[in-house]
Amino acid sequence: MDKEKDRPDAGLRSLDHYKIRLPRWRYLLREQLLPIVRWETPYVAWLQDTLRTPALDTYFAMTANLGTHTFFMIMLPILFWCGHTSVGRGMVHILASGVFFSGFIKDLLCLPRPLSPPLQRITMSGSAALEYGFPSTHSTNAVSVAIYSFHLLQQQDSQLNPHVNLCLRVLCYCYAFSIVVGRLYCGMHGFFDVIVGSALGAILAVAQCRWGEQFDEWLLAGDIQRVLFVILIILVLIRIHPEPADDCPCFDDSVSFAAVMIGCQYAVWHFARTSYAWSEPSKGTVPFDLARMGWSVAVLRILLGVLIIFAWRGVMKPTLLKILPPIFRIIETRGLTLPRRFFKPASEYGTIPRQENDDNVIPRARDIPHLLSSFRRRRAVSVGPQSEADAYETLAYRNKKRRDSLNAAGSPSPANEHSPEPSYFEPDVPEETYISNRTRKRSSSLEMFRAQMGEGVEGLSPAVVNSPPGGHTPTRQEVQEMDELQEKRIFSNIQTPRVRYDVEVVTKLIVYSGIAWLAIEGNPIVFQYAGLGVD
Repeated sequence: MDKEKDRPDAGLRSLDHYKIRLPRWRYLLREQLLPIVRWETPYVAWLQDTLRTPALDTYFAMTANLGTHTFFMIMLPILFWCGHTSVGRGMVHILASGVFFSGFIKDLLCLPRPLSPPLQRITMSGSAALEYGFPSTHSTNAVSVAIYSFHLLQQQDSQLNPHVNLCLRVLCYCYAFSIVVGRLYCGMHGFFDVIVGSALGAILAVAQCRWGEQFDEWLLAGDIQRVLFVILIILVLIRIHPEPADDCPCFDDSVSFAAVMIGCQYAVWHFARTSYAWSEPSKGTVPFDLARMGWSVAVLRILLGVLIIFAWRGVMKPTLLKILPPIFRIIETRGLTLPRRFFKPASEYGTIPRQENDDNVIPRARDIPHLLSSFRRRRAVSVGPQSEADAYETLAYRNKKRRDSLNAAGSPSPANEHSPEPSYFEPDVPEETYISNRTRKRSSSLEMFRAQMGEGVEGLSPAVVNSPPGGHTPTRQEVQEMDELQEKRIFSNIQTPRVRYDVEVVTKLIVYSGIAWLAIEGNPIVFQYAGLGVD
């Protein structure tokens, strides 16, 4: 694999980056959709500027954690351990499908997030900014969970107190609203992202409500061949997952949740055939009776189950990362590898070093205290490009403004317009800086927000289009040198994605399918032998 092709020097990062990297049909489709993202950006910035308060900053930054992969991976096993196997399977289906297909579309189209500035990105997680923006996975998950929950509440109308049912419905509305609107408020997505993401979530939820039970019955009534058929389809989808133009971590999350889906299908099918499972209210149900077990046993089995899952991840991941590279090197010599652009092949490394923050779904056990402490810290407010996609879009939009100014006879260059925003090279700006300027920002117009798009690199503006009389007009070579200097500075200040290795794909498949098996079958059997089952 040609490293220079994958990570070109700044001088080679042309404005035709996506035209070079993407197949023609994907590039043309991207070019049709990109103007929508650019057009809506000042409106999203105006909305954010109008609504910003410290309280809402905290609220939307905190509630965004309820739509993350980590939150769902922690909560899903608890559904199974508390006897809600049917609900757990439904949630796995919609969430795993949502993460996979939203990531699939992100890598297919490579559409950037709305530019910053004019937007200020409010977040408690740095990894999300490395992904493409379209569609919003948070919105997909939130809407799918809300609709599926409505469906479950509709089925429980006769069993729940009407007031309780109403409160739960309102809670679902608040959950979906907080996540979807929060993505706009926090400057992480535009209207286009959340609308399409929400539509995708609605489609997946309706499909689960309509055909989920029939699929479960079909799978559980058959032999192992049906399970293998479903697994084969999932593996094919992983294989055809589009190659992104930039180093985007969407594929990692897609593989993790696809592996969860694989483990879930096999575990429920096999567990339903053992004597440990109940057949009511659905086949493969984990035995659970709070009245007979008591709260202490219920809490202990959850703690034990979580401990086993973290132990599995802590042991299996480093073990596989040591065992698999030699095997992959042998396979590579036979020409049987299926390399991906941003994954280093086994022939190019000896051992895989320990890396921090190497998993966006389930952190290492040692990282949990740091993860919990992050909730006590104030959210970060960032301005400027944070990923390669952000940087390329910044340069592309600035070049577009330059061309537009050249085509507009007598109009001043947007490059010379003053931008009140801080420099791009201040990635994490203290929140107080923006709150103190709130009065001034309230009077901002859409035109000012448009002017801020692609701006912010002070002292390194592009070539002056209309030179004053007698002034020096930059030569083509001088313009190119300034452009290359801009690119170097922008790319040197973005968050660099970690190095990823080819064996990580298989590692994730094994680790996360194992986590699903433990959650549905392995841990419930352990509970029985540990005295934490139903007497």
